[in-house]
Amino acid sequence: MATAKKDAIIYQLKINLRDAKPPIWRRVQVRSTTTLGKLHTIIQQAMGWYDCHMYEFEVDGQHYGKSMPDLDIKSDRNVRLSSFIPGEKYKFFYLYDMGAGWLHQILVEKVLVPEVGARYPICIKGKRACPPEDCGGIWGYADFLDVIRDPNHAEHHSMLEWIGGSFDPEALDLNDINQALSQMRS
Repeated sequence: MATAKKDAIIYQLKINLRDAKPPIWRRVQVRSTTTLGKLHTIIQQAMGWYDCHMYEFEVDGQHYGKSMPDLDIKSDRNVRLSSFIPGEKYKFFYLYDMGAGWLHQILVEKVLVPEVGARYPICIKGKRACPPEDCGGIWGYADFLDVIRDPNHAEHHSMLEWIGGSFDPEALDLNDINQALSQMRS
């Protein structure tokens, strides 16, 4: 790999929603200077969450998010990825919605030199739709899918109405994700 300035390194991250079967994940490329606070927003956009719940990162046993000293959660606003990622294969975690417990494992797949003319962050690949907010975590999501797939289920129509008429668990539109991420690009 060619040598690059520390602030020019790109991390390719695989964000995997834990316990989802079949797997739900996104592959994003971000600058090493990205803060955990900004990564939170990137994950929200890439996964399809609405950013209406609390969250935290766990990095080497330390918790970061909105600063809450009484809960030992340090601020994520100034913690740059380059300050703790030693290289490829490093893992850390992101928990979204403490009640539902949407746990994401983040794996540093590659450390890259930025491509000439490329803008970051960018989502380069992914699989499956993000579960709907407030469906009850990964186990509630499994129940939700069972209900919407069974037109004879007693809650089928009300669940489809709740979700807006239809839901395709296989749907993923990288163009939509990258359109949202484009508002953050540098």
